[in-house]
Order: sequence, then C-alpha cells, then structure tokens
Amino acid sequence: MDANHVVKKCSSSNEKISTVQAALRLLLVAVFLGSLLMWIMAPTNTFKQSWLPSIQAKLNSTYLEPKQGARLLIYTLPILFVAAMGCFYLHMGKKLKYDKMASSCRNPRFASWKKPVLIKGPLGIVSRVELAFLIMFIALLSWTFATYISNYFAKINPNSAAEQGEKVWQSKLDSAALTLGLVGNICLAFLFFPVTRGSSLLPLFGLTSENSIKYHIWLGNITMTLFTAHGICFFIYWAVTNELSQMLKWDKTGVSNLAGEIALVTGLAMWLTTIPRIRRKLFELFFYTHYLYIIFMIFFILHVGISFCGMMLPSFYLFVVDRYLRFLQSQRNVRLLSARVLPCETLELNLGKSLGLSYNPLGIMFINVPSISKLQWHPFSITSSSTLEPNKISIVIKSEGSWTKKLYQMLSSPSSLDRLEVSVEGPYAPASKDFLRYDTLVMVSGGSGITPFISIIRELIYMSTMLNYKAPKVILICAFKNSSELTMLDLILPISGTPSDNSNLQLQIESFVTREKEPKIDNIKPIKAIKFKPHAKDAPLSSILGPKHWLWLGMIIASSFVIFLILLGIITRYYIYPIDHNTNKIFSTTWRSVINVLVMCICIVMTASAAVFWKKRQNDIESSQVQNMVGTTGTPSSYDLELENHPRQSLSQATNVHYGRRPDLRRMLLEYNGSSTNVFASGPKRLRQEVATICSSGLADNLHFESISFSW
Repeated sequence: MDANHVVKKCSSSNEKISTVQAALRLLLVAVFLGSLLMWIMAPTNTFKQSWLPSIQAKLNSTYLEPKQGARLLIYTLPILFVAAMGCFYLHMGKKLKYDKMASSCRNPRFASWKKPVLIKGPLGIVSRVELAFLIMFIALLSWTFATYISNYFAKINPNSAAEQGEKVWQSKLDSAALTLGLVGNICLAFLFFPVTRGSSLLPLFGLTSENSIKYHIWLGNITMTLFTAHGICFFIYWAVTNELSQMLKWDKTGVSNLAGEIALVTGLAMWLTTIPRIRRKLFELFFYTHYLYIIFMIFFILHVGISFCGMMLPSFYLFVVDRYLRFLQSQRNVRLLSARVLPCETLELNLGKSLGLSYNPLGIMFINVPSISKLQWHPFSITSSSTLEPNKISIVIKSEGSWTKKLYQMLSSPSSLDRLEVSVEGPYAPASKDFLRYDTLVMVSGGSGITPFISIIRELIYMSTMLNYKAPKVILICAFKNSSELTMLDLILPISGTPSDNSNLQLQIESFVTREKEPKIDNIKPIKAIKFKPHAKDAPLSSILGPKHWLWLGMIIASSFVIFLILLGIITRYYIYPIDHNTNKIFSTTWRSVINVLVMCICIVMTASAAVFWKKRQNDIESSQVQNMVGTTGTPSSYDLELENHPRQSLSQATNVHYGRRPDLRRMLLEYNGSSTNVFASGPKRLRQEVATICSSGLADNLHFESISFSW
C-alpha cells in the first residue's frame, strides 16, 4: 500500500468523523437551547398553569410521581443526554490527526471575544465571552426573580393578607423569601459543573477543570448570598408573625424548615473559609471544611423534597459519577520511578504510566502522599508529553506550603527513600491542542509558573522531530528571583531515553534573574537524582476507564440513569404508590427523598464499578509491559550524567540570561509581529494582569491572551 493511498484513506476517515461530529453538534445545541428555553419560561404563568400541568398529566402513572417525573423530563434528562452524547462526540474527536487540529479555521472575530476586558477587578481576568455569559446569567436570575415577584405580589392584597392573619408587607416578605430560594436553586443547579473534573460538558464548551474553578467561585458566592438572604427573610417573617416555632418544623410532607437551616449553616461554614485571606493562611481548614458539601446537599434535598430537585440534579449527578470514578482510581498506588531534587527547593517526580494513557499539554493531576496526609490531595501541572514519553508522566512541585515542604524534606534528606507511596487522580487536560493553530507561542512565566509550559515544549519537540511537523515558533520569557531557580530550565527536556533533540524547534528562552546582578554559580548545589525500587503493590498510572475513556463514561452516565429510572419506577409502583393510594397513610417526603438518593448512588456505583472492573484486565496487561522499566533506564552513574549535562548542553544556545532586571514585557510582546501569536501567562497574579493589559490594549491585534492560574 503506497503512502498516497494511506494519506487519502486517513483524510477520508477524518472527513467522515467531522461530518458525524457536525451532525451531533447540531443535535446537542438544539437540546441545550430547548433546555435553556424551559429555564426562561419556568417562572411564567404560562409554564406553571399550562405547560407543567400538561406534562404532569401525560406522565401521571403508578410508576412515577407526576411532579418528579415532569421535572426529570424538563431539567434532568436534557442535560444528561448532552453529557452522554458529548462523550461520544469527544471520543470521535480523539481520532482526528494532528493536521486536522492544526488546520482548524482561525476566526479573527471569535478570537477577539477571548481578549480580556476586565483585568484587575474582584472577578479576576475576564474575557469578553466570559463577561457576556456572566451578563446573560445575571439576566436570567434577574428575570426569574422579577417574574416570580410580580406573579406573587399580584395575588397579595389586604383581603388575602387578612385571611392569613397577616399584614400586606408580611405576606410580601414571605413571597420575597420564597423567591430568593427559587432563584438560588438556579445557581445551585450550575454549581457542580465546574468542579466535575472529568465531565464531558467542560471540553464541549472549550473549558478545562483548572480554568473553570473561578466559575465555581462565582456561583458559590451568588448561591450563598441568595440562600442567606432567603433564610434571613424567613427568620424575620417568622419573628414578626410570632411563628418562630416554624424553625423546628419537619413535616411528613412538604418543605422541612429544620433541614433547610442545617443546610444553610453548613453552607455558611464552607463560605466563610473561602475568604481569600483565610484560604491562603489556613488552607487545610478550607480543604477539610469543604467536605461539608455532602451534608449540605443531603439536607438541601430533604428540605425541598426530591420532587423539586430535578433542576439541580444533573450537575450533582455528573459530579457523583466523576467523584466515584476518582475514588476508584485513587485506591491504587502508582509506581514512582524517579525524582529530581533541584537546589531551588523544587522537585520533579516521574511516575510510571501505561502506554494507553494519552493526554494533551497543559494538563494537571492530583497527588496524594499518605505518609504526609491521607486526606489531602494537591494539584500539580504535568510537565511530560504522553507522545514523547509514553512510559512515564512527570510533575514539578515547588516547596511553598506545609505539605510540599514536608515532601521536599523527605526527598532531599541525605538518607534517600527506596519507595514513596503515591496515589493519583487524573490526568485532566484540554481536549485539543489549540496552541497548534498559532504561528508563534509566547509563554510568560514567573517562578514555578514555568511548569505548564514544559509540557508544550516537549510536545512540540516530539512533533517537530518524530513527525516532521512544522511547529510554531516558541518564545519563553521566564522570571526568577535568584540563580538557583535557573535550574528549573533543566526540566524542559526529559531525563533520558527519548528523542529530546530540539534542533528542529524554533525555541528562544529569555530568562531574567531579578534579585541578583551577577551569576552566583558557586552556591548552587547540583541536581540530585533519586531512583526508586519497584514494589509489587505499585502499578503504572492508567486511565480508570482505559484509552476509550469518553466512550465508557458516556455509557456509564446513560446506563446508570436508565437503571435509576427503572428501579425508581419499580419502588414507586410496588412500595410507595400502594401506601399513598390504598391506605390512610401518606408516604413521607423525607423517606421518598432518602430512597431516591440511595437508589441513585447505588446505580452509579454499580455501573461505574462494572465498567472499571471490565477494563481492569486490560490495564493489568499494560502494567506488565512497563513493570521492568527501571532496568531499561541505564545504570545510576550514566543516569546522573544525563541529568546534569545533557539538558544544559541542548538548551544553552537557545537561552539568554539577564541579571538584575525584570523583563520589559510591553516592549517584548509588541515586537512579535507574527500573523497570529498566542500569549500564555502563568505565575503571580500581577504578572498575569500585566500581560493581559498589554494584550487587550489594542496596540497589537495579533496577540491572543490565555491565562493559566493555579485556582485549585
């Protein structure tokens, strides 16, 4: 078979995949817009008096409670359908080749929407598209609040208030309190989407779990503001109407006030620890307090009843699926191959990985070291390339907090460890290599902010060397405090055994040492290399669902929800319905909610466990392929030699070091006159804001800004 035939066959395959993706994309957009329409119409009388009763009448059966069935159909099913089908969409996208991704059309008008418009405000760096969506979301909340209030107030008059033994303003306060809770439910419905790390919805919108955390923060603040106002208004209402006993109300049916108060208190505890100063200085308090979300969600569901949880169920459902898969992955110890200890109190950890695990640059993964803390998980940027280094995955850890300092002390001590027990969640990376669309990549970093860029450079080294790909020109502008931090440049190239020739890559490195006016090489200690012995309990890191991760995730979401509906129908028909209709008893709303939550969790655990155990055999086979990897990396002496010399020799010609000054970013960025230049900024907040200001100034239309922040 000749090369031309192979190229034509590959091109034909890409075209078919693109056609199917386009059709699926239209379907998903249509379903999403339909779901959005229902959200907009929800507070109107048309929806409440016409649409909803009609849907409930059609769903009225002995197998499903009408109110719950209607809300599952209106709010839950469309979003889970988009999530499941989105998995298939992303699975097909993985089959596209490099040329397909790189040749994606560049739309200048769309690129302009990604430019920063708010930089130094309380929201952080916000692009035009983010601001547009934020305004639309606030408009949805405002519309919902105004419509509910208008409809409720229209029914309140002196006569109706007198019938309740209240004054008009008291009845209006009651309605306003209820409305605040209803609007807060909308925010809660979106709250878990940004923190569902493995969700298909984030990459469908071009997002990653890392850059979505700020949306979770925004939503959390709005949610707790509305829920707090909701609770305060009801407390005032009960006080002025002499009904403070309502605070302890937990009726068999309807709303349970006490459950709502417990949920509010736990929410306030979490909210308090998110104050930036408390989070920075008492991170462990913030971390452990956030586990209260379990209590918050349980009592929220008990407060409103499961029938009214259809609105917030999709995000929570997807979060539980993701959380359980992460739990299964974290139960297996990952094999730690080697480490590099840098004199600038920085570590590089190299972990074994299966050949089937692939990821794109700019990814992160969460690390747990039980010997330091069994509960704490910390995210770190991945510096390796899954194509350049198929058998290992690397991260760089800067010693800054208490957890990282303990880890650095363990590995830098004279008595080296033979084994370090490590667990991993991830990796989580962008769904595509969007940086290939640009002619020039300018990467600006401060301190350890250089780590995300290492993965890009390694990926481009592989593509330019092994695939003969014309990679974008790369300019790395990095600022360090002292000379010892320059050793972080040695991490740009992998340890050994990989094609690390960067001669085909146009790479320029401008390093700035800000607090020293001349080199201080004498005081810099050499890089220490550590090799760990293999252990029978350790295994290479692998995707919990294997190479076809998206396909399996889509099947888990779809099958678990179908089984949930089937079991719910059986329980309703043969247990709940007979009590409600054939006896004088009424089935408790609380117990109905508890049964629903338990059945939902059981279905997720059942289907996810089955999928994971089905893939476990294949993962075990792949694990054996790299079981003896340590033996192939050379003797310790040659290993140390490669660590200390090879990277410096390869990068020295491309590196310029400047002492005693900071980079003139404005001048340097405006010098790059390529047709399209993507500017990454990673590091301190001020540095990212400075770069964002330059890119949004309008002095250079070719600069496209992207911020990489350590929001986790």
